[in-house]
Amino acid sequence: MLFLVKLFPEITIKSRPVRKRFIRQLRKNLKNVLQELDEAVAVRGEWDCLEVQPATDDPQILLQMAERLACIPGVSQFLEVDSFPLPDMDGMLDIALQYYKKKLDGKSFAVRCKRTGRHAFKSVDVERFIGAGLNQNTGAARVKLVDPDVTVAMEIRDNSFYMVKEQHAGLGGLPLGCQDAVLSLISGGFDSAISSYLCIKRGLQTHYCFFNLGGRAHELAVKELALFLWMKYHSSHRVKFVTVPFENVVTEILNNVADAQMGVILKRMMLRAADRVAAHMGVKALVTGESVAQVSSQTLANLSVIDSVCEHLVLRPLSTSNKQDIIDLARHIGSEDFSKNIPEYCAVISKNPTTRARPERIEKEEARFDFAVLESAVASANYQLITEVMNDSATNTSEVKLVSSVTANSQIIDIRHPDEIEIKPMPATSGSDDALMIPFYSLQHEFPNLDSSRQYLLYCDRGMMSRLHAAHLMDEGYTNVAVLDLSAAPE
Repeated sequence: MLFLVKLFPEITIKSRPVRKRFIRQLRKNLKNVLQELDEAVAVRGEWDCLEVQPATDDPQILLQMAERLACIPGVSQFLEVDSFPLPDMDGMLDIALQYYKKKLDGKSFAVRCKRTGRHAFKSVDVERFIGAGLNQNTGAARVKLVDPDVTVAMEIRDNSFYMVKEQHAGLGGLPLGCQDAVLSLISGGFDSAISSYLCIKRGLQTHYCFFNLGGRAHELAVKELALFLWMKYHSSHRVKFVTVPFENVVTEILNNVADAQMGVILKRMMLRAADRVAAHMGVKALVTGESVAQVSSQTLANLSVIDSVCEHLVLRPLSTSNKQDIIDLARHIGSEDFSKNIPEYCAVISKNPTTRARPERIEKEEARFDFAVLESAVASANYQLITEVMNDSATNTSEVKLVSSVTANSQIIDIRHPDEIEIKPMPATSGSDDALMIPFYSLQHEFPNLDSSRQYLLYCDRGMMSRLHAAHLMDEGYTNVAVLDLSAAPE
């Protein structure tokens, strides 16, 4: 079995050199993402379609590979197929009968053939011949070209014949690595998560910048969201998570800025800081989750004043999006459960915020602001690879313990997303039958209700989420938590 990966249509209309470059990058991205599951996976193809040939026939691994293929930018759709040397028409019919003879009993059907290359026949010739043969040699009800019960799909590419077993929608968009990098200002809410996702989908290597306004739980939750987006949608590339301590900046605004102007000035301070971070990283643009008129600071007048402090281009993918559409997309991509459980920290709320900020008034208010505080915040920014965000979550006295086995007093907690558990059940091990299923986004709320006399072992596939949550629980004072590391278990 192999996967046929179809390119996002926009790639196919690029000039020949650009198209070849995009395909070469997509091929590399596919290899980077899939080889974690199958080190010997092969990715081939030069022009209009890529072949992904797994070296394993393990159904569970193949299912995980399909899940990852669906989340790689640049993929329009992909097919699960079996490949054969191109036979004659009778040979094609024999193969089709092997796959569909039982499936067509009592069902209407249609044959669909896509063909690439030079052949003595047309696609419609194949469809008619195979359709007639299946109709005569199976218990099919009839041929039905519109809305059939079963579609018999096949492809012919040069000298190869493919029987299509499953078709899957891809993410679309452009391959990561074909465009410049951006820095997304992420707060953890619906808007910043979706604006980051849309940039990733467009092929922009997206780094993350978080302004810590004083909430420890907020910081950890946002890191977890960024880690989720990276693991699911752009793990083919290394990206950074930057934390800028903004507590003192907020205090300076509260003490020295007029109430009505605080929201706009806070945004200006964030863009100034992000501008400096982006310059330090060599990033070309900033990304925010703002939508026009969603809140008082996001009127056109205010956004213009906010942007005036920034030297980098500011992208706003959601500028004309409705809130419900944003939430619906968050549900679709899997970030909704993160964002709706993000603890809020409303540090600067004006009673009567301005909706038409005037540059001269803003500059007058900022004249009372001590910019040394902002400089100190930028200088104290913490730059981490996204894979390292869990490392600073544990205090010096609270180190996460890794264990490879379950004792009588221990209980496993599988903290993965329910969809992930369905795709890949937990490996059979001692204690796995009694494991609790508590998703990561519910763990902080449900853990205090568990039996405090037992030890709990957090489990996830890569160990990233489990370590992050274990460290956070230990910081909260819980000592009965560790991480289950099955990779270290004796065989």
